[in-house]
Amino acid sequence: MKFTGKNVLITGASKGIGAAIAKTLGQMGLKVWINYRSKPEIADELKKSIEAAGARAAVIGFDVTDETAFIEGIKVIQESDGSLDYLVNNAGITNDKLAIRMKKDDFTSVLDANLTSAFVGCRESLKLMSKQRFGAVVNIASIVGETGNAGQVNYTASKGGMIAMTKSFAQEGAARGVRFNALTPGFIATEMTDKLSDEIKESYIAKIPLKRFGEPEDIAQGVAFLLSDYASYITGEVLKVNGGMYM
Repeated sequence: MKFTGKNVLITGASKGIGAAIAKTLGQMGLKVWINYRSKPEIADELKKSIEAAGARAAVIGFDVTDETAFIEGIKVIQESDGSLDYLVNNAGITNDKLAIRMKKDDFTSVLDANLTSAFVGCRESLKLMSKQRFGAVVNIASIVGETGNAGQVNYTASKGGMIAMTKSFAQEGAARGVRFNALTPGFIATEMTDKLSDEIKESYIAKIPLKRFGEPEDIAQGVAFLLSDYASYITGEVLKVNGGMYM
């Protein structure tokens, strides 16, 4: 992959898909800023592993749902490196239950963590990247933001909203040389899927044409492509990384 910029902020990057993205982008020459909300020791271990592989990394802790903290975090990066070249909005939560049992707070808390936080990141990045006339953002949405899913009205709304928001930011950023794209993972092998029974895993895999769960690295490679100069003429798009589950 070819990168013109020099650094990237990844929210929710200390483990899972976020950690895979951090490792991949570090290997490709970017300085990786690892954002975490809690458990700094996990983020520190990731930083050490990235640096042990010969790449550059830094740890920055803040809660993405805290607008002031998010803005301050980006300011710290700018003051340290002189710019923010790339952003990956990866942080998110779930709070699953049937809609008829879902409280308003159950709904809005997931939107705040997944969608509103990404809005703040996109907005602040656009401000900085517009001045540079360069930059790219990838928002990690979800296959269920395209298909819907029972028991996840709040989560699907947040991810579907993220897709629409990405397209709008892409239209506003294009004239300034700033690209916005979304990536929608399908079923990915993480700590969450590891807890599923073999029977449930098999039922999910039966619905996937490639007959396997994806790996976090599959998502990381997709993110790297969308950020890179190989995707320099791609903006406002949704890259589906789901093994063919939703075509």
